[in-house]
Amino acid sequence: MKTCGKLVWLCSLLLLAWGGQAQQHFTGQIKDLVTQKPIGLATLVYDDSQYSFADSYGVFEVVSTDQSELRIRAKGYKEQKITLRSSQKFYTILLSPQTEQTTNSTPALSIIQQAVLSKKQNNPFDKIPAFDCKAYTKLTITANPDSIEGRIESVLKHTIFGKMVVKTDSSDYEFKKFISKQHLFLTEKVSRFQYSTNRFKETILGYKMAGFNQPIYEFVSLQLQSYSIYDPYYILMQKKYWSPLHDQAIAHYNYELLDQISIQKRPVYVVYFKSKDKKIELEGLLYIDQATYAVAKAVTFVNKALQLHAQHDYTYNSELDLWIPSNQKFKISKGKKNGNLSFLGETLVFDPLDGTISETRQKVASDHAYLLAETRFFDFNFVASTTVRNAFIKTEMKRDAETKPDSFWEMYRGDSTDYRMPRTYLGLDSIGRKVKLEKRLRLLRKLVVGYIPYGPIDADLRYFLRYNNYEGFRLGMGGRTNESFSKIMQLNGYTGYGTKDGAFKYNLGVATRLGDFSNTWMGISYTDDVQEIASSAFLIDKIPFRIYNPRPINISTFYNYNSWRAYIDTKLFPRTESIWQLTQSYIEPKFDYVYTVNGRSYKTYQMTTAVASIQWNPFSEYLQTPKGRHEIETGYPKFTFQLTRSMPEFDQNDFDFGKFDFRLEYEKQFMNNQHSGLLLETGYAFGDVPITHLYNTSPNNISKNKIMQRFTIAAKNSFETMFYNEFFSSKYATLQLKHSFQKVPISAVFTPTLVLVTRTAIGNMEKKEQHSGFVYKTLDKGYLESGIELNNIIGALGLNFFYRYGAYSLPDFEDNISVKFSFVLDLGF
Repeated sequence: MKTCGKLVWLCSLLLLAWGGQAQQHFTGQIKDLVTQKPIGLATLVYDDSQYSFADSYGVFEVVSTDQSELRIRAKGYKEQKITLRSSQKFYTILLSPQTEQTTNSTPALSIIQQAVLSKKQNNPFDKIPAFDCKAYTKLTITANPDSIEGRIESVLKHTIFGKMVVKTDSSDYEFKKFISKQHLFLTEKVSRFQYSTNRFKETILGYKMAGFNQPIYEFVSLQLQSYSIYDPYYILMQKKYWSPLHDQAIAHYNYELLDQISIQKRPVYVVYFKSKDKKIELEGLLYIDQATYAVAKAVTFVNKALQLHAQHDYTYNSELDLWIPSNQKFKISKGKKNGNLSFLGETLVFDPLDGTISETRQKVASDHAYLLAETRFFDFNFVASTTVRNAFIKTEMKRDAETKPDSFWEMYRGDSTDYRMPRTYLGLDSIGRKVKLEKRLRLLRKLVVGYIPYGPIDADLRYFLRYNNYEGFRLGMGGRTNESFSKIMQLNGYTGYGTKDGAFKYNLGVATRLGDFSNTWMGISYTDDVQEIASSAFLIDKIPFRIYNPRPINISTFYNYNSWRAYIDTKLFPRTESIWQLTQSYIEPKFDYVYTVNGRSYKTYQMTTAVASIQWNPFSEYLQTPKGRHEIETGYPKFTFQLTRSMPEFDQNDFDFGKFDFRLEYEKQFMNNQHSGLLLETGYAFGDVPITHLYNTSPNNISKNKIMQRFTIAAKNSFETMFYNEFFSSKYATLQLKHSFQKVPISAVFTPTLVLVTRTAIGNMEKKEQHSGFVYKTLDKGYLESGIELNNIIGALGLNFFYRYGAYSLPDFEDNISVKFSFVLDLGF
């Protein structure tokens, strides 16, 4: 780092010495001479052949040299020339309207139609069967020092004992002094991209993040913009838009031909596009090759609370007759409304782009800051034999990516190095150690999933306090060892005490890690605890952490189980997560129940079972890191399978039975921020199965006469009008349909979301005569309920209303109605 730092500082001094030839940033705004209104999308020509465009508000930025000529032209206005001078960084350019309007000889719609029809021959991912390349990416949060006045101003004058007191504001001065030396944030990445047989994979060869010894893996996989403008959906800040070259793009966008210029000596059309939906606000420019109708350059931007600006540059390959990606750029800066950007715990506050400053806050130095990500593609290799290993992984980080030497980075940075980079790493690394940034981030990661780290122990928040009708208040504690204790071994356990049943429960376990790539663990445990009857669940659904879980509160029928468990938890198979376990349990129902098999009655019984639980996510995307595999983009549908089989050959097993469970989850996100969901669950138990291990289809209603007596809190994906212990089944199927509308921003406090819900269940009970001492019904005729959820009316609180109808509707109208609170907490992760 020292060698690199000296070199950068030496180059900076040379640039300062040359002065007039140094590249400098010039900004400004283009306006109508008569109306003084901004002129959007004007063409700027500088350095003879360099092109740029103003945004839709007439704001522009060019990087050029002192005394260079800048030509500005816009449709309907006379061309104007100015000379850029280093002494002036901001320009207000006034254009005179033309008396005669010109017309386009080639309509924009016909150009776009031809570009859409030519996508397969122009999109590298369609035309080239396989290729690989490398890329260098630099992301900074920074500001241009030249844009900051840096004055120390007097902001307050008052009199104390006859003397005038002046309070000074030096925030801009201090910020300019700071930002002239270093960036606010910096990260670098070197990647290898491989494409073959419709699979596109990024392998991260090197990764460096200022202030962190170990990078933030959640940030590594963050996609700020699409790799290709040809994709059906275009991504900005992980939000999807219709691509301007979508097959039905003309139905979603308006187009206008602005200009005809030359890029790399090839004539191109400059076509402006803007979404027809005013709520979406996506617009931009497509530079279309006049010969091939390929995209030679693309610019997209969104102007809301923040301004998002993305750019795609291409290089023409004459051998392939194809425009190949060469550079990408993504920038976040202040938008046309008050807004801010939260990033790594810091907030950058912005004023509107039109210059109207909010009266509710004092302008701060960070108004000048922006986020900039730049990617340079190089070393293309167009070889049909390219193979992509582990193609189901979208992004893979090499084990040594975090420890690359300075020589590695110097080799790949090229012209991307700037004089502030060395100081940024030095300063932020020092700050990170001082404020223990990585320790704080580790704490946040643990808290989100319900743990508090304390040395080598992670305390488990799920076991501190619970309540149900059988145990009363359940007080306890739990935890596990973390990486500080061992990277390959983990001890875990919990204990709890019920104030109502007066019994202790506990669990002790140990596990060892068998593989990093597949994150495979093998373990053994012993548990003495209670469980809700017929609450058959998928093993792969590990107990989630919830700040408040309302459903168990009203449950009163449990069974006690003492179990030995041996298991393997793995992600070995592509796009799957699975648990394979063997258990031996002693079961004691804690309610009046007798189970009879072959003339023998059981009030307690033993069961030895083998279970395979597999979740398959064929459309999800994954990030592979040295610490394991993470799902970074949830794809639908998702499938879950579970097979349970008793082991009759074991002595400690009273029954011969099996169970098969299946779940299908599907969600569709619409472009207008609405989404629909489908949840299908089925289960089939065969053989001799006691009611403790059958199905209750997740009811969530208590047996009270009045609606308000049943007013509790709704649960997730439960039947809100079905009473506890009302129905039991040995085979069942449930279907749930949901549609969620956009949030309604009534005020800053009230932002409800309307959700329409319909649920249905059908089932049957085989061998009813085996179960005695317990009264229940079956679902032979089909159960129906529908309703609405008004979520997040105030914060996480909302209301839901459900109605029970069909074959199992109750005689009294009031008994079919359920009104409950809902608690939907969005942590923003």
